[in-house]
Amino acid sequence: MSDSTPSTSPSAPIVAFIGGGNMARSLIGGMITRGADPTRVRVADPVAAVREALFADFGVQVFASATEAVDQASVWVLAVKPQVMRTVCAEVVDIARNARPLAVSIAAGLSSTQLSTWLGGDAAVIRAMPNTPSLIGAGMTGLFANAQVDPTQRGQAERLLDAVGPTVWIEDEAQMDAVTAVSGSGPAYVFLFAEALQAAGIRQGLSADTARLLANQTLLGASRMLTERDEPAAELRRNVTSPGGTTHAAVETFEQGGLRELVDRAVAAAAARGRELSAANDD
Repeated sequence: MSDSTPSTSPSAPIVAFIGGGNMARSLIGGMITRGADPTRVRVADPVAAVREALFADFGVQVFASATEAVDQASVWVLAVKPQVMRTVCAEVVDIARNARPLAVSIAAGLSSTQLSTWLGGDAAVIRAMPNTPSLIGAGMTGLFANAQVDPTQRGQAERLLDAVGPTVWIEDEAQMDAVTAVSGSGPAYVFLFAEALQAAGIRQGLSADTARLLANQTLLGASRMLTERDEPAAELRRNVTSPGGTTHAAVETFEQGGLRELVDRAVAAAAARGRELSAANDD
């Protein structure tokens, strides 16, 4: 492990991760895979085993404290739980006032105003909402930049998050709760449907292994068609739903059961919870 001063080459920003959990690890892995210099990536985590694993796997510089990690870094990735974010920001606020870094937060439910205030006021903040498929390089991330973020910093954040999947900019921060509800929480909805589909297959007499394989591969194939074909979901559904056929019988059952309304309520509930989390962290 090294805590030596990194190179000051202007070729790429020095990026400091505060928190070395799964999402940070996926971003670091994506950066290194794309050719980032590990000596220009610094990670703070209080858990020694986490630091040792990050150093062993990626060769990045690791530290026990946030203040050490952010030294000389122009991009800070805030990758800690929302409930401890304010405490973490308090540790580095004096450095932030002087260094004026770009702060990229991947914590749900915390507004750019809150984060900017906790970092001393008038800080450049980008909110990022990646989802768990980022862990395998198949993520989706919504991004929002406050008024203090300049075009160069927007590009830095985009390249950072592009390492684990596509990104989309949201111009109205209020819509970040909807991003969280659709893509941030969305994988859990798919996993729930997979559970239900597998269980239904078992009830129809399939073995557990066969039901799992059929359901999982079907979801993978359908997802690839959604992303790789220039056709809307409704058209793809119609193409496989022959009138009076087996698929038609199943889809009609979903429709009669109120699937669309249920999904709408679920997404609305997730978005509302995001707003509640943000309000709970207000002064």
